[in-house]
Amino acid sequence: MESTRLSPVEKIGYGLGDFGSNVVFQTIIILLPSFYTDVFGLAPAAMATMFLAVRLLDTVTDPIMGVIADNTNTRWGKFRPYLLWFSIPFAVVFVLTYWTPDLAGNAKLLYAYGTYAVLMLLYTVVNIPYCALGGVITSDSQERVSANSYRFFLATSAGVLITFFGPTLIAYFGKGDDKVGYPWAMAAFSVLAVLAFFGCFALTKERVVEAQPAKGTFWSDVGTLVSNDQWMIVAMLGLVSLIAIVLRAGTAAYYIKWVVGRPDLTAQFLTAGTFAAMIGAAFAAPLTAKFDKGPSYAMLQVIIVIGSIGIYFAPATNLGLIFGLYILVNFLTQMAAPILFSMIADTADYGELKTGRRVTGLVFSGVLFAIKLGIAIAGFCIGTVLASYGYDGDAMEQTPLALQGILLAISLLPALGHFLLIPIVFFYRLSTQRCNEIRQELDARSAQ
Repeated sequence: MESTRLSPVEKIGYGLGDFGSNVVFQTIIILLPSFYTDVFGLAPAAMATMFLAVRLLDTVTDPIMGVIADNTNTRWGKFRPYLLWFSIPFAVVFVLTYWTPDLAGNAKLLYAYGTYAVLMLLYTVVNIPYCALGGVITSDSQERVSANSYRFFLATSAGVLITFFGPTLIAYFGKGDDKVGYPWAMAAFSVLAVLAFFGCFALTKERVVEAQPAKGTFWSDVGTLVSNDQWMIVAMLGLVSLIAIVLRAGTAAYYIKWVVGRPDLTAQFLTAGTFAAMIGAAFAAPLTAKFDKGPSYAMLQVIIVIGSIGIYFAPATNLGLIFGLYILVNFLTQMAAPILFSMIADTADYGELKTGRRVTGLVFSGVLFAIKLGIAIAGFCIGTVLASYGYDGDAMEQTPLALQGILLAISLLPALGHFLLIPIVFFYRLSTQRCNEIRQELDARSAQ
């Protein structure tokens, strides 16, 4: 077997793929809710319903894409080709999603549904093979944490790019008209995304193959997946964690604008959080080397819960405390992300040992579906909370009740999600030692 050690260049190449994905993903989390309500003109309740309805498509597209990727065989591998084939269509639809057409009523709503649905479909086609790539560039469990640290460092650097330059580019291109500014700003970002996808394709290599190659069918592979108890734990972690993360991220702009009353600090506030997340991703590998993945993940959630509760009680006038707590929570949240994604790759090895069939693409597509479902639930919750607490996107001021709803959505509700992750992760049993044992057993099968 080839060396399981990865060069820094290949780790950077792998991370470029998530940089490209997060150019889109971060705008969906950070900018899209406020774009739909304040620029495009959707009612919060309509936005909430759309976010949830479109995600229902993922129940079909995600597992299908996972199986397609697992059964793809090209001279470039199973997963890398999709970065090459679909990055440009993905970028085009990304821009169209942020275009506000001159339509009225149902026609305008249908346009929003259509572009958002196609964007999510293409995200699936590109991102599931990309994530599965992380399970086959190396078989070493700790190297996977390291590679994912590079990945999430670059992914969150895309977030920094969006939060820092996004409002500036929107204002520059729009010259006071956000309907014009948004699509041009997204066009600039889409060029960077395509270049990053091409870089990931060029700089990575697929190494891990099935120990005893076998052809699977859709339903047999799904059966293999659901029999993987450790995968079920990781999928649950992905679902719950993204509900909490997106609730906080999706309401941050509302929070700094209305609760704190400083819309002029929106770019600085969002950038501070994403920059902290970028730095936090780099600390995952040293932490898991000392405490292993499960205990490390649980420890991080405890501190995140405390920080999230602190945001609720922080006085709106204390900018230092508000920025400090938001930075801390984002730092620790992204520190946990590489740990979670290395867990996913480890469950693919575990499932192969248990069943004799390796379904890396389906393993990642299943967790990504859980993650996207979490995003959809969070988006639904944001819209529902805003609507039920009386938020009005056209108002000059918000009512005290609306301000309370925004505060809950950025603090206590995410705190509850992070708290629920703590008991879930204690059922995860794939320590670094156990992963090494599994790899040795699989290598022995392959040698036979």
